[in-house]
Amino acid sequence: MNSFKIGSRIIGPDAAPFVIAEMSGNHNQSLDQALRIVDAAAKAGAHALKLQTYTADTMTLDIAEGEFFIKDPNSLWAGSSLYALYQKAHTPWEWHAPIFERARALGMLAFSTPFDETAVDFLESLDVPAYKIASFENTDIPLIRKVAATGKPMIISTGMASIAELDESVRAARQAGCKDLVLLKCTSTYPASPENSHIRTIPHLAGLFGCQVGLSDHTMGVGVSVAAVAMGATVIEKHFTLDRADGGVDASFSLEPAEMASLVIETERAWQGLGQVRYGATQAEHKSLVFRRSLYVVRDMAEGEVFSPDNVRAIRPGLGLAPKHIDTVLGRKARQPIKRGTALSWDIVG
Repeated sequence: MNSFKIGSRIIGPDAAPFVIAEMSGNHNQSLDQALRIVDAAAKAGAHALKLQTYTADTMTLDIAEGEFFIKDPNSLWAGSSLYALYQKAHTPWEWHAPIFERARALGMLAFSTPFDETAVDFLESLDVPAYKIASFENTDIPLIRKVAATGKPMIISTGMASIAELDESVRAARQAGCKDLVLLKCTSTYPASPENSHIRTIPHLAGLFGCQVGLSDHTMGVGVSVAAVAMGATVIEKHFTLDRADGGVDASFSLEPAEMASLVIETERAWQGLGQVRYGATQAEHKSLVFRRSLYVVRDMAEGEVFSPDNVRAIRPGLGLAPKHIDTVLGRKARQPIKRGTALSWDIVG
């Protein structure tokens, strides 16, 4: 589970979570819109911008019936053929270079998800720093081997995959040359519900496969992603759009800029809050110890007077004897006159 780098970013528990803004098809077939999304992602603080690299022809066949047509009335894409959907959603390959260039100029890493071997070859020509394998391709062993052979870090979403399938995919990746691997817990529904996210799987994934883990989050909002950091996630991926009202194939479950900014801030806060197992006052807390309760004389006392609940109480600040000593003090006598507001100490208790 060693940390590693994608570009200059550390991926691992010693760094804030690596936040990926997934553009997907939210550009609505406009390069200007795509570049505005890049600008907004950078302004929101995302660490990386990710595309998807395919064409309708590399994904499916131009058939609008049977299993090639989406009939499920609950699907976001009901009433569309697979081919038409991918035509609408794909990012033209000639856009990749200007999008990547804009992202890098703004200080973000930029890479993509290839969906077949031709996409890998194309992305290699652009010298991407890493690769993502989508959930629907996590059993495509030839594609995984092709990507792994580049020697670059791989991020694999685990949506729908059984442990046996993941084991096969991870073995294939490592045998083909992948040294730096992240597995992302993913629920392949759009949008996903928090109840169906099961982020307790994250530490289990890490233990099973000995690699960095994270979350590809299709839920609304940032709560599940923040919670995932507490479960050990070192990478968070969220779909991103300028405005859900703009429409687009993934817009309905994508974050808007203010939400992305919140995701970056709150996941880093969650990571900072993890700390380590620790008890007792921290260095920052030492100055607060004075505000504990302790035993004080609350009424002027004469020498020889007996300590009682009327003249000794546990109050703030904490400069006197600890409250646990009250039973020992009561019934004993003052060794000297004591002024009201004096912190009790053993040298004045007879």
